[in-house]
Amino acid sequence: MLAACAEIPPGRPLPPDPKTQMGALETRIAILVEEQRHRLDPKARNLAIDPELSKIARARAADMAAKNYLAHAAPNGDTSASLLMKQDERWQGLLGENLAAQHYTTLSGVTVNDFAQRFLDEWMKSPPHRDNMAFANYDHAGVGAAVNGDTVYVALLFSTDMGLKPRPPEAPANAVTAFESPAAAAAPPPPAPANPMRLRGTVGAQ
Repeated sequence: MLAACAEIPPGRPLPPDPKTQMGALETRIAILVEEQRHRLDPKARNLAIDPELSKIARARAADMAAKNYLAHAAPNGDTSASLLMKQDERWQGLLGENLAAQHYTTLSGVTVNDFAQRFLDEWMKSPPHRDNMAFANYDHAGVGAAVNGDTVYVALLFSTDMGLKPRPPEAPANAVTAFESPAAAAAPPPPAPANPMRLRGTVGAQ
């Protein structure tokens, strides 16, 4: 969706500053994703908004907005997984990520409900993103939204149990195993020792 330049007609009030809408947008996205998730799989676990994931999602959205990119790895190599491991190296579980960006005009501003629905619709069109929303074992989530210029960037993170677990002494720190889908990540591991953290790979909505 392309943004077009437009002037505010005389006498028409300016829409709210999009930066002031990001918190409401995060909340609305979380609500819509939870509703859609249970439509996709009524048995899916409820998602708890997790402070750790929310902090990382906001950092990822802010970085994309500041540097004008949309990718699972930042220019400096940071990813949601690496940020999570720096924050909590003992964490174990599955981690999924949906990204998206959406343009707006000065005339229209950012309408929270409309933008949240468009982000959801874009993820529903993409099998990897749809799979993340439908994966029944995810039970924690975090949403981050940031704006720069005429673009809103969103990072949506999913994970399994966010509890701290002791890392086996033989396991390397910050080990990550990538999987092609949530189903593959949830499959029984091979006989070899499993890594303490597993990352469900995704492709961002671009």
